[in-house]
Amino acid sequence: MLKRTINCADITEKEIGSSVAINGWIQRKRNLGGLLFLDIRDRSGIVQIVLNPDTVNKVLFKKFQTLKTESVVGIKGAVKKRETENPNLKTGKIEIEIETAEIFSEAEDLPFNPFVGQDVDEIVRLRYRYLDLRKPEVRNIFELRAKIVQSIRNYLIQNDFIDIETPILTKSTPEGARDFIVPSRLNKGKFYALPQSPQLFKQILMVGGFEKYFQIARCFRDEDLRQDRQPEFTQIDIEMSFVDQEDIMLLTEGIYKKMFKDVLDTDIVTPFPRIKYAEAMLRYGSDKPDTRFAMEIKDLTGFFKESKFNLIKSSIEKGQKILALFVPGGATLSRKEIDTLKEEVKEQGAAGFLEFKINDGISSSYAKYLSETEKEILLKNGKDNDIALLFIVNKENGFEIVGKIRLFLAKKFNLISKEKWNFIWITDFPFFSFNKEENRYETKHHPFTMPNPEELDKIDGDKDNLHALAYDLALNGNEIGGGSIRIHNPVLQKRVFNAIGLTEQEAEDKFGFLLKALKLGAPPHGGIAFGLDRLVWIISDAKSLRDVIAFPKTTAGISPLTDAPNRVKKEQLDELGVQLKKQDN
Repeated sequence: MLKRTINCADITEKEIGSSVAINGWIQRKRNLGGLLFLDIRDRSGIVQIVLNPDTVNKVLFKKFQTLKTESVVGIKGAVKKRETENPNLKTGKIEIEIETAEIFSEAEDLPFNPFVGQDVDEIVRLRYRYLDLRKPEVRNIFELRAKIVQSIRNYLIQNDFIDIETPILTKSTPEGARDFIVPSRLNKGKFYALPQSPQLFKQILMVGGFEKYFQIARCFRDEDLRQDRQPEFTQIDIEMSFVDQEDIMLLTEGIYKKMFKDVLDTDIVTPFPRIKYAEAMLRYGSDKPDTRFAMEIKDLTGFFKESKFNLIKSSIEKGQKILALFVPGGATLSRKEIDTLKEEVKEQGAAGFLEFKINDGISSSYAKYLSETEKEILLKNGKDNDIALLFIVNKENGFEIVGKIRLFLAKKFNLISKEKWNFIWITDFPFFSFNKEENRYETKHHPFTMPNPEELDKIDGDKDNLHALAYDLALNGNEIGGGSIRIHNPVLQKRVFNAIGLTEQEAEDKFGFLLKALKLGAPPHGGIAFGLDRLVWIISDAKSLRDVIAFPKTTAGISPLTDAPNRVKKEQLDELGVQLKKQDN
């Protein structure tokens, strides 16, 4: 094999007059005045090759004339100065005059050319993912991903963490989402489950005395897919013993400060701001608030209780809320633009809004219904050139709806700075949430989360007001990680299981190995996990989460590249003791 002596993009004017060998793909061909020019590409970049029919073997020349783009070749030749330089190319001052070559692989006609600007259907791109991966902008994402992982791994190892793998074939336990299950051939009728996270095992490692664990962990959840979700994903998993919430937050901030410096040469400010869950919902309508812009939600219900505006007054009497957003620059909107905005807002879940322009006073067709005091309230909360949008919403989900509208308006009016990296901690989450479909309480995070020690009496009673020692980290309006202090007392753990409706026998069947471990000397411990895919997605500004995963699935959970999942032979099912039910289709 003709092996390279140098990478394509590393050839400079220093090599002029010397002979080099390169390996790569033919990206482009041009026949000019009898000379054949090739752009050869490897991972480092591109260099131009010239074939002169007067100096090169005629058989070789003819062969290269017929080679299609994306064929793979080895080339040896002399480096010389280009007559016409290309300032857009790192190697734009030199070219290689071919002496000899070896054709490693002849490409057929391509289903699409990854280097020609064309709109290719995503399914086609994923079916031929190896072509898509050849694009430098795609490869850059995975080089970025590798740097992120390397920086975080180095930081944790330098801080005495041990990298430990946990099982992929494990036991099905109720952790929130649906498990992927795997039948066992050796134990017919029984099934493994793929881990939704290493949660139980990392707690077992703490009981085992490792004190500091981490893992770049593969996780699996059989749930309905969407833009920011895949059935298999990667998380950076961390657990520590003898720590509290402050220790974990401090470690996390150190990880991100170093990583952003290593990868982006950016200095981020620490410590990160913190906000309690309840306050985040009131101010932003979200538990992962985007703080790159202001425009917080204002609850004006109390100010309008005695309003003479019948629509507002009657709504408040029905128990509804009056929430407002003050949009900068919105006072310049025309009547037509406001009507269009009302229709767009309806798509976000609101019935519409009442609008009031602020410019040295209040301007609106609704202004005549407001008292001077009520106008003052709007003027006090807004500023000149704002438009105040008042939403009448139900108290159960009103803040969430207006929170979605807040983000929609920020994007529509270009209020979000792309240059900012705004981290924020969300703390003091509710411990329980009520599942209306099953008519029972369940844990908001997971059942191994430590309740606030000062509120333990609420576990068996006032469940709606019990808080968890749990914390999430958001970046630019995206949740990138979450964790909690764990329960290390087996009696308390049983109380939590009982509160979510697990009988003692069910708890033993599902989590007996954990309960037993907690009885045999468990240290106080806690941890956090970061979604690596989502983190890369945010930092790279890729269009889709699928773009930061080498071989992703579609929203139907299908791999166009391998056609997985697929049917298997009856013999394989018989070996597993599995019988398929007849499908309607």
